[in-house]
This record gives sequence, C-alpha cells and structure tokens, in this order.
Amino acid sequence: TMRRVVRQSKFRHVFGQAVKNDQCYDDIRVSRVTWDSSFCAVNPRFVAIIVDASGGGAFLVLPLHKTGRIDKSYPTVCGHTGPVLDIDWCPHNDQVIASGSEDCTVMVWQIPENGLTLSLTEPVVVLEGHSKRVGIVAWHPTARNVLLSAGCDNAIIIWNVGTGEALINLDDMHVDMIYNVSWNRNGSLICTASKDKKVRVIDPRKQEIVAEKEKTHEGARPMRAIFLADGNIFTTGFSRMSERQLALWNPKNMEEPIALHEMDTSNGVLLPFYDPDTNIIYLCGK
Repeated sequence: TMRRVVRQSKFRHVFGQAVKNDQCYDDIRVSRVTWDSSFCAVNPRFVAIIVDASGGGAFLVLPLHKTGRIDKSYPTVCGHTGPVLDIDWCPHNDQVIASGSEDCTVMVWQIPENGLTLSLTEPVVVLEGHSKRVGIVAWHPTARNVLLSAGCDNAIIIWNVGTGEALINLDDMHVDMIYNVSWNRNGSLICTASKDKKVRVIDPRKQEIVAEKEKTHEGARPMRAIFLADGNIFTTGFSRMSERQLALWNPKNMEEPIALHEMDTSNGVLLPFYDPDTNIIYLCGK
C-alpha cells in the first residue's frame, strides 16, 4: 500500500482571500476608543460597526449587500451618551441588537426590516444596573430575551430583556477587570477571562464558580477564553516572555492544559472567533 503523502487535515484548504474593493464597506470611521473589542457584529442580514461619534456613542447598521463607499450622512443608531464599546446581534431575531456603552447602560434596539433610513435614537429597552462602563454584551444562545452584560465594575448581570429586569447579578466573583465572557453551547455555563490571570467557569443559576484556573497564561497582557461546542475551553494569552499563546482546557480538570501552543512574539491581543459547525477557530489581532 502506498503511504499517503497528503496530509489529512480539514485545515488544508482553509485560507482567506481578500474580496475586491467594490465588495468592501468603505469610508467608515471606526471607533477609536481604547477597548479590545472587534467593534463589529454580523448576522445573516446586517453588519453593525461601532463608529466615531461626536457627543455620544453610535454604530452603523448596514444591510450586507450595501457595499462600497458609505456616505458620511448615513443614519446611525445613536442613543448612548458615551462611546459604544460592544455590540451583539440577538441569535433569535435578526433585527434585534444589543449595545453596551461607557455611559454605564445597555440598550436593545429593533432595526427596521430593510435597515435604517433615519437615525435611530429610541431603544426598545434601556438596562440600567452597572456603576461603570459596560464593555461586554452577549445574548444567551438558547433562551429568548436573555442577555448578559459585564462592566468595569467587575459585575456580570443577566437580564430579562422583555421586562427590563436583572435576573441574576454576579457582582462578587471577579476582583479585577473582566476581559471577556463566553456562554457554553446550551447556555448553562459561562466562562470568563479576567485581569487577575484567572479563567473562571460559572454556573449562573447556582451563582457559583464551578472551576477556575490561576495563571492560565503567565503574561500580564489581556487574555480571552471561549467555550467550544464539546465543552472544552480555548484560551489566548501571553507567556511571561510576551509570546502569544493558545491553550485548550478541560473544565472538569483545569490543572494542566490539554494543549498549549506558542505562536509568535507580538503585543496584539488575539481575538478568537469560533465556528461551531466546522469546529474551526479564527484568530485575529490588530
């Protein structure tokens, strides 16, 4: 039997190709706030991008087909009084998007069927409960109208968007800044990465930490932690020598990583984007 020389890997044909200019969204003044977020969110109908706005916070919502140069006067979603830091589309309704802002509020917006023709200033609901800026918003993957927000007050609040009330307030689990929060596949657990170099796995219903790992990555720069479809946790961070690292963890035993990989030396935070259907993680850095 001939030895197969061809590497059997689904990554063999995964490579990106830049689209032509007329398929790009051009002339957008992306927000310049100092916050490690991707500043954009996309669903099957729209792409939303946080933009520079004078006297408040705003983001663009463009139908996917509206490529090319975007006019300076294009309408925005602009109800926040401070810069918008994070946005997330609702997984159950392609016209609903949530935004978190430096003004300490979370707002939920209903985007018209065909996109915006006028600027939108009236949110469907305003969620108030954080005492400092809100840098993270994430919809529950399976339950309708449930939204998580995390702020620089080190608190995580889970909201019932329908009533505008806080369902669960996890305000004593983090002693330092929360870098990111990720729901697991069915929304029964969340994992968080924090400035104290810990990754925590939290059961929000029981309001308890079910697993945690100190010094997930030794370096001082920001980390990220996301749940994968099989229940494992993928993290990005930095070694003590400032090398970028990736690691895979089993939350049932977080003593040692399943795998730890050193990438390169660069100070850009690696933001992981995970596709559960193909089980591929895309990493992007500034």
